[in-house]
Amino acid sequence: MGYFIDRRPNGKNKSAVNRQRFLRRYRNHIRRAVSEAVRKRSITDMERGEEISIPGKDISEPVFHHGKAGRRGLVHPGNKQFQRGDRVSRPPAGGGGSGSGSGKASRDGEGEDEFAFTLSRDEFMNFLFDDLELPNLVRKELTETDETRPVHGGIVRQGTPSRLHVVRSMRSAYARRIGMGSSLRRELHECEQALAAEEQKDLALRHPLRIQELQASIEQLKKRLAAIPWLDDEDLRYRHMKQQPVPATQAVMLCIMDVSGSMTEKHKELAKRFFLLLYLFLERNYKKVELVFIRHHTSAREVTEEEFFYSRETGGTIVSSALKLASSILEARYPSSRWNAYIAQASDGDNWDDDSDQCAEWMARRLMPLVRYFAYVEITPHAHQALWEAYEGIQTRFPNSFAMRQFFEPGEIYPVFRELFHKEARP
Repeated sequence: MGYFIDRRPNGKNKSAVNRQRFLRRYRNHIRRAVSEAVRKRSITDMERGEEISIPGKDISEPVFHHGKAGRRGLVHPGNKQFQRGDRVSRPPAGGGGSGSGSGKASRDGEGEDEFAFTLSRDEFMNFLFDDLELPNLVRKELTETDETRPVHGGIVRQGTPSRLHVVRSMRSAYARRIGMGSSLRRELHECEQALAAEEQKDLALRHPLRIQELQASIEQLKKRLAAIPWLDDEDLRYRHMKQQPVPATQAVMLCIMDVSGSMTEKHKELAKRFFLLLYLFLERNYKKVELVFIRHHTSAREVTEEEFFYSRETGGTIVSSALKLASSILEARYPSSRWNAYIAQASDGDNWDDDSDQCAEWMARRLMPLVRYFAYVEITPHAHQALWEAYEGIQTRFPNSFAMRQFFEPGEIYPVFRELFHKEARP
């Protein structure tokens, strides 16, 4: 019997198994704490851990204990206020102790401290992006990818003991013993028949030397048959596993940001935070994802990540230029037969009057057939602008692949992000 010993290093006085069990048990408490932490911190500071506190009453567990044996009679005083099974409300704050330790000192009453622990960076990111995924992600045709899976590749004569095929090995050994011993058994059968015929003769006709020779031959043949090995190395057969390429779930995300004059520094900062959160989500959850950054004002161009977030270029607003550039990039570099294309657009909604209709027409005719999902966020505290009104028709025509949301405060970014990229329920 083999034994596996987990020698992965754990922290001092910590158990990795017990910690994971604890995180699963109090998953809802931790998720609420993580959501609250997101509202208080910058998106750029998202990858550090977080200290979580859980009230002591929420971590209490039921226990078994011995009761008093025998039959007993008890007299309970009655009252007009409480009935059996009623819950008694807690005393006013300050009189019975405080779990957080922030109340004033008191001579009487007792409390219970909260249980505090720190989430690691990886644990915090897991809870941050829990139940999120790229919508409508599907598998495309085989591409140049390193994704493979082991599949059965037949039976071979060499392999590891863990892949030994017992039935095929025993079948091969049985066939070998039959082949090697067939001539010996035939000769043995002939000797036994000759010995029996000789022993049936009368005493005067028997040949004692002939009988001794036959008996010696029979004994020798039996020894030779017994010397045939029951299982030999050449009988062993092993299951062969080969690596087979599998279809890749690779995706490309196009990030489009408006940098026109109507976008103030606050608008741009909120857009940057949204894209930074999106970038962290993609990099953590999907290995085969490429990012394309597009900035636009009156004209659009593809830029690097550094230029996308920190360039000071500005101008008027013509959104269609970015949409046309996005469709040309997808058609040239990311064919729909091999890539799942996604687009995330951030803008204040302001656009040249005649251009909004062109955007809706271009998206319906050229862009939406190329993408799996299009997410548009409008960063404005006011009523929706012209671009939103044009996109409403697109949302009606493509309800499963187009979504729009609006926000203007940093605390609204994460809830909006979860709405746009929530995990779909599986049937």
